[in-house]
Amino acid sequence: MRGPVAELRAFLDAALLEPVKNQHPDPPQARTRRRVVVAVTFVVGTAVLAWALHIKPGDPLFYTGSLALAAVWVVGALASGPLHFGWGHTRSGDKESRPVVQSLALGALLLLVFLVGSLLVARIPFLRQPVDALLDHARFGSLAAVLVITMLNGVAEELYFRGALYAALPSHAVAVTTVLYALTTVGSGIPLLVLAAAVVGLVTALQRRVTGGILGPIITHVTWSTGMLLLLPPALELTR
Repeated sequence: MRGPVAELRAFLDAALLEPVKNQHPDPPQARTRRRVVVAVTFVVGTAVLAWALHIKPGDPLFYTGSLALAAVWVVGALASGPLHFGWGHTRSGDKESRPVVQSLALGALLLLVFLVGSLLVARIPFLRQPVDALLDHARFGSLAAVLVITMLNGVAEELYFRGALYAALPSHAVAVTTVLYALTTVGSGIPLLVLAAAVVGLVTALQRRVTGGILGPIITHVTWSTGMLLLLPPALELTR
């Protein structure tokens, strides 16, 4: 029987470090088209994201901007070429399965780390104020609508960044996709959003390398993002 530390280490190794055998790399002849499509999509998506994040809370245009952003990522990802769901390690180690439970656990662990960190950040006004402004979209608008949009954008971003973009890169895909994902949020002017994108981007990119597909990163991202939307506001209230 392994102790909790050993269990956590084994889980992280299986989720983020040890690639499965069943991978589907792009054939060389398919990469040129994918690279052109992902390059155009990146430029358009970054511009739409910066615009959407600068819309005032409560403005119905925010929903249009967010849905337009999701559409850009999805269309670009699907137009670039085939994407794969991927496989994950099982606890027994003698077979592979779809990385569902593993990804849910990884998303929950990531959420816990961010919520604990938010209790510290909340005491620093110049860091907290931009986060409060971002959360105002849920406070002053429809929480249900923002929740659906958050989930849609989580799926769309993973289809593009850990799907199409990752597959288009010949090497250093984990590092490059992480940096580019973080750079798309720079236009928001919110330092913590950039940091969050870097951390989530790194975790999901490592997961993409391990599983060889998009399913694990999608589940992890959506678990984290919806949890942050629902739990971050009350967590911040604890520090007022």
